[in-house]
Parts: sequence; C-alpha cells; structure tokens
Amino acid sequence: MSILDPIDQSDSPADLGSLCTSIARLREKIALVSDAVQKLNQNCEQLESKIDDAQKRIQHILSRLPEQSDGRQLNLLGEAVPPNNPEDDNEPTTH
Repeated sequence: MSILDPIDQSDSPADLGSLCTSIARLREKIALVSDAVQKLNQNCEQLESKIDDAQKRIQHILSRLPEQSDGRQLNLLGEAVPPNNPEDDNEPTTH
C-alpha cells in the first residue's frame, strides 16, 4: 500500500486504536518541544539584553579612559583622586 492509496478497509479497530495512541503521543511530544523552544527563545532574549547592557558598560568605561598621552592615573570608578605631584612622592620629614 502506498501513501496515495486509500486506507485498506481490512484495518482492524485495534490498528486504528494503535494509530490514535501514536498520534496522541506525538501531540504530547510536540507540545513539550514547543514549550522547550519557547523557553529557549525567552532565555535567548534575556541573554541578548544582558549582552547589550554589558556592551554599554564596557563602552562607558572605555569612554572614560584617558588619552595615551595623558600620564594621570586611571580613575575608572569615578572616585575623586587628587593629582599626583612628583614632589609628594618623598617621605614626609619630621623636624
């Protein structure tokens, strides 16, 4: 019997029951796969959002880097750092 041939009338009710059972199992599996795909899409969207946020933070940090000719200390945290004077590098003297 080919796919194009009509269903053979000699099929027993047991064969039809088996077919219905197989179809029901396939429906359950399709539903599980659909749920899994939906969860994967949600996870993907969350990861893309996290990646975008990380790229923005990195770009913000890079924008705060001094030029290569600037010899000052890097201040990436935004805290106030007094300028480093060469004469301040010496230990304080006590008189």
